Amino acid sequence: MGNNKYKILIVEDEANIRSFIKANLEISDYQVMCAETCAQGIMMHASHRPDLIILDLGLPDRDGMSLIQAVRENDTVPIIVLSARSNERDKVEALDQGANDYITKPFGTEELLARIRAVIRSHRYNEGNENIPCGKFKVKDLLIDYDKRQVYLGKDEIELTQTEYNIMSFLSIHAGKVLTYSAIIHAVWGYSDYGSVKKLQVNMKNIRKKMGVTPGEKRYIINELGVGYRMLADDGQ
Repeated sequence: MGNNKYKILIVEDEANIRSFIKANLEISDYQVMCAETCAQGIMMHASHRPDLIILDLGLPDRDGMSLIQAVRENDTVPIIVLSARSNERDKVEALDQGANDYITKPFGTEELLARIRAVIRSHRYNEGNENIPCGKFKVKDLLIDYDKRQVYLGKDEIELTQTEYNIMSFLSIHAGKVLTYSAIIHAVWGYSDYGSVKKLQVNMKNIRKKMGVTPGEKRYIINELGVGYRMLADDGQ
């Protein structure tokens, strides 16, 4: 087996889901290892250092959240949460604890594979340039020039306020990853207050309007309702 394959650890106690994901990942040329409990997952993460973890929250021994906490103490490995829990509080908690993305069961194979590619790519990108992005970001006909702090759609520059630019820039650095409202607010304003989410939503509405995107249209930035926002990565996922 080539050593250049990405190693993915699946932590999932339902055997049929585990083998379904494993089979699909192996077809896509990932190296896969599996754990059935939270404790086993933590142990396998420590000994195998995977490139990505796919985590079910409802594990038999402990809640999957405790695996996120254990891993985040010393590792930034991307974590995608798979869960039958679809309420917003669980999603927000998992993302705030440090999960990179959240997929609700049942899910499609193509979506899972696309999210995996996006998360791995954005992780590699972030590792390479800690906080100050330089160069350019492009998705479809949207281009962000970090050095000049300018945003273009096709050949046209979009006139953004400083705050609007900061929001776009932060989302693009983490393209493919769902960012919670609170994560965006802290990055852009450095604090949160009672009206912060409303303030963010108003800015986002203005950004969309300037880009000619109609409400609900999934172009460039996706609104994960009640949770946050996600900038599309370069293959449109």
